[in-house]
This record gives sequence, structure tokens and C-alpha cells, in this order.
Amino acid sequence: MRGRPLHPDPSVNPLPGHSQGWPQRANRAPAGAAASAQPLGTAAPQVTVDYKVARHIAGQVARQREALLKTSPNVDRATEEQQCLHWINEAVALWADAQGVERGVSPTPHEDDGLRRAVYDLLYRAGRLQPYLDDERVEDIIIQGPHEVWLDYGDGQRRMVGPIADSEEELLDLLRELARDSGLSERTISTASPTLALSLQDGSRLQAITGLGPMTYAVIRRHRVSHADLDELVRLGSIDEVLREFLGACVRAEKNVMIAGKQKAGKTTLLRAMLKEFDPECRFATIQTEDELFAHSNGYHRQVVSLVGRESNGEKDVTGRGAGEVTLLDLMHPALRMSLERIVVGEVRGPEVVAMMQALTNGSGGNLCTIHARRPDIIFDRIAELYALAQENLSEQLAYRQTANGLDFIVYVDMTDETQIGGRRHRYVSHVLELTGIGESGRPATNEVFSPGTEFGELRAVPRMDPGCIDDLRRVGFDSALLQQHYGAWTAPLPLKVGVSR
Repeated sequence: MRGRPLHPDPSVNPLPGHSQGWPQRANRAPAGAAASAQPLGTAAPQVTVDYKVARHIAGQVARQREALLKTSPNVDRATEEQQCLHWINEAVALWADAQGVERGVSPTPHEDDGLRRAVYDLLYRAGRLQPYLDDERVEDIIIQGPHEVWLDYGDGQRRMVGPIADSEEELLDLLRELARDSGLSERTISTASPTLALSLQDGSRLQAITGLGPMTYAVIRRHRVSHADLDELVRLGSIDEVLREFLGACVRAEKNVMIAGKQKAGKTTLLRAMLKEFDPECRFATIQTEDELFAHSNGYHRQVVSLVGRESNGEKDVTGRGAGEVTLLDLMHPALRMSLERIVVGEVRGPEVVAMMQALTNGSGGNLCTIHARRPDIIFDRIAELYALAQENLSEQLAYRQTANGLDFIVYVDMTDETQIGGRRHRYVSHVLELTGIGESGRPATNEVFSPGTEFGELRAVPRMDPGCIDDLRRVGFDSALLQQHYGAWTAPLPLKVGVSR
């Protein structure tokens, strides 16, 4: 692979049988095989691919490509890929003829197509992983060494597929190739650098570990709802129309909002949706360890400074810090000098919380960030823990004071998982807390503007009271009468198999 996008240029002629561009997204991901390209909504036949043959052809075409680039170094990408597709077709045709002689029966068109796709994926995409990245139903790809791969689906189902490599070394080579293709040449994985974290070119998040156990482990978290706005979250049942209008007003009124919640509850999805409430001309920065917000490339925002941290090259400088490392804390200070209207931190998980809170208290409003927290009532303790991780070992009291002074609202995203009893995963906003200053205990004081309607069996957020800043929200068009709707806009409680205790 040579740093190409996961999808080929649409100007490249498709392989035979794919008049709408190739490869298309697969509807099904066959176990250990490359799926034939089929439009979504049709049943894609399962095709078993001989990856020894696929690797042999891929190696042959790679050598031909190398010779082409050597003789014609200025060849454009479309021409190069079109020539490679031609070579793939030729090689697969020769293989099919040989198989017809050997077996007495020629391979089916689906077998030919599966082999062509597999070769292309090995050359330009994610190899044997690609069918699973193409399956829009897949939420997590869990890799337990080269031979065991599990797919987690959005509805909670899990099934084993694989293998995606024939050996540990081949799996590591695949992970290194994914890092190179993601444009992060400084990131690699080996016994000397045993962890790897990055965003793939389709936006999926990869975390891998090697050399610290009996095998290499990796998880690829796919963003199944990557371009939703708040209206889409209403359609998905995560928020209702009342909360949709309230969150939109908070953004327009330039309130500082922290989104908190459990792992996989949907914090990043909500953050992306709230970014769509920014004016398209708003100049803001996104600061992340891996790009999961896609604000600079979503076609909506026009003034985005997208900053991504960088891992060290494994060496240490004179201070003992990793050479070449750029942390989120390092990015925060120069970002504040970029004439920004707002700052968005993808996830606050370390000492950068201090700089974030300083930006919230000193700069203009309208900043957004996310943080992990198991329950709404431990969010402030979680922030204090991150303050303690800072080099200065800052005090709990300072953490509480800067939080109270800097944040206007905390939005808590929850998840109820009933897949073990035949149900599904439900992701939703359960609380919106307004920060009102320091309370008697020295902790931030809050108002519950929204909370679960457990008295009538609803776990999702319903209105409870007007926030203290209601006039600011009215000035940007919010109808405060919406907060008088006791049930919100829900027409029925969340459909659960196990009811809510009242």
C-alpha cells in the first residue's frame, strides 16, 4: 500500500460487473473471505478466497506497479490504479483458466470477483479486514491474534470470523501498513513500541497492543453514526425535540458544554451533532489524539483548525520526555493564539484538562469537550483526578473552582444494554446539569435542568426546571415554554424488556 484512501478514485474504471464504481460497500461480511461487491439491501453471496493466491497476485501486480512508477514517476493516481486494475483482471483470468483445467470446472463469476476484490484490498485498502470495515452493521472489530476475529454489531450481536492474517508477523505488518496509510508515519507497533492508536482513513478508531501478552490484540471502533446532526439523534431516539432545541440554543448562546458518559455510550456522536449547530463560518479548533470529529472534512464547516497529537519516536530527550511527542496540552496553548472563536477537545483524558478549564474561564464561550464518567454524580471527582495527574499536582479545590467558573452545562450520555436478554442497546441523553457556582461543600453546585422521568418509566431526559441562564437562551430563539412539558416530547417511554423501578 502507498498511502491511498480506502476508496478508489471514482474516475477509475470499475472491474467487470461493477458499473457504478468499484468496490462498493459489501452488504454481508463472509467469514474469512472477501465479499462480492453488492449494493446495500441485496444478499451478497459468500465467497471463500484463497489468500495464498491473492497474495501471490498482489505481489506480482505490486512489482508491475513499481516498474511503472520507476519508468513514469509522474503518472497520476487514476492512471496508476486503472493500470493496476487491468493487471489484476489479467492475473485473475489466467488463474481462472488454470483452475478450469485443473478442476475440470471453471470458477464462478463470484469466485473471480471475490479474488479480484481481495487482491485490490491487499494492494490499496485494509487487506482481509476490508470486508468488515465495509459492513455498515459492524460497530467493533475485535482482533485476538491473527486467527480469531470477532464482530460486534450495533444491535448487540457478536460473531467470530477470520482469520485476517496467517501469522503474528503478518498481522503486525498489516497494522503498520494501516498506520502508514493513515498519514501517521511516526506511529508504529513493535516490541519496542508495543501500543498503537490511530484513526483509519474511514474514521474508524484503532487501538492495538503487542508484545505484552501471548498474542497481538486490537480493536477497531467504527463510527456507525458519523455524520448525524441533532435532528438525526431525535430520529434515533437519543434525544427528543425539546432537548434538541435546548442543546441547539446552548451552542448558539455560546455556553461552555462538557459531554460526559460511559464508554461507547455515544459521547463523540453527540459532540459531532452539536458541532453542526455552529455557524458554517465559525472559526474553531478541534484538538484530539486521533481525529474522530471530521469537522475539517465534513463539507459543513469552513474555518476549522484540526490539530491531532503526535506520539514520540520511542527515544527520550534530555528532560526524559519522548522525543517528537506532541500532547493535547502542547496543542492547547498555540491553539489559543490562532484567532479562534471556539475550542473543541475530542476527549479530555489527562493534564490537558487544566489548559481546557483555563481556556473556558479566560476565553470566549461556546467551547465543547467530552470526558469519561460512569455516572453523572462522579463527573467532578473525575475532573479532580485529572487535575491531580498534572505535573503541578494541582489541588482538588482548584479543580472544583475552575470547573464551576468555566463550565455552563454538563450533558450526560447513558446506555442501557439488554442484548443478553434478547433486547438491544439503547443510547440516550439522561441528564443536563447547569453549573451555578461553588456549593457549601466546596464542590460545584448544579441544577438538574433535565433528568430521567423514572416516575413514569422513562430513562431518557425530560425537562425539570428552567436554567438560571434562561434569558440568554431566549435571546437566541429558545422557547422556554418547552421546558414546561412534563414528559418532554416523548410519546412513550424507552421500550425496555426490563421496566424501570419507580
